[in-house]
Amino acid sequence: MNAANASTRRDFLKASGLGAAALASSTLLSACGPSTQTANTGSSSPSAASGFGDNGTMRVGMEVAYPPYNWQTSESTDDTIPVQGQDGAYADGYDIVFAKKIGTALGLEPVAVKMEFSGLVEGLTNGVIDVICGGMTATDERRQSIDFSDPYWVGHYGLLVKKGSSYEGATSLSVFSGAAVLGQRDTLLDTVIDEIDGVNHMTPVDSVPAQLSALNQGTCDAITFDVENEKGLLAANPDLVAVQIDGSKILFQEDVPINVGIAKGHDDVLAKINDAIKSVSQDERQAAWDAVQERLPQ
Repeated sequence: MNAANASTRRDFLKASGLGAAALASSTLLSACGPSTQTANTGSSSPSAASGFGDNGTMRVGMEVAYPPYNWQTSESTDDTIPVQGQDGAYADGYDIVFAKKIGTALGLEPVAVKMEFSGLVEGLTNGVIDVICGGMTATDERRQSIDFSDPYWVGHYGLLVKKGSSYEGATSLSVFSGAAVLGQRDTLLDTVIDEIDGVNHMTPVDSVPAQLSALNQGTCDAITFDVENEKGLLAANPDLVAVQIDGSKILFQEDVPINVGIAKGHDDVLAKINDAIKSVSQDERQAAWDAVQERLPQ
């Protein structure tokens, strides 16, 4: 999810089925930890702001609710970092892998600061957090406000359709000319749809759960999705299937680089962050991603 003003993805876990206990709860992540409160990013809370790395900690902004990049758990392990202000709550996921590596490179202890996705950039510019490591892509609009690292992961987009639909066996994107395709508002999940010539580009909805609901209800023919999230999405939506063309589920030219965000004016720190990212080979990144998939909430 990759636009500057993207709406929250807090409901993603619920719709994707990546946390069965959460589905049975009235609050999305109550089964994963004691609280789902988020940090206040507004300038009216100056006590929350401090200098980069104060007290030897690196405050890492994320939703803590967007697997496989980040999610909340009640168990402290070598793969987790604590969630600020919430006893017994920890963050796990692919973002945490690199938050820990960056913390080590900077000599700081990373701690997750839970925020709405749409408030991360503001939280960074207001000094509420030190870095963003939360499944965020560097866009031209975001670069006007903050700086970004090199990518630490690159994701891709595809299409989900209902099993048995005429689109399931599509042999090219041109098959979707005239098809009603739905994306998520203010994200690349919406803008990539225009790569399909003649598509019926539907008015986007606010969240991935809303996309899934529309497809399951038959109000659209296909939805865009993060290919790397296929496992959880299809586990919770067994009547859907990922379209595969020429042996690949990656259907769009636009890829999804995931970057660390940092406030402008920290060039030396950004250089160290990039060095930490570059020190991890592609094979190591893939191994970490695979390990994260095995730890996804059940």
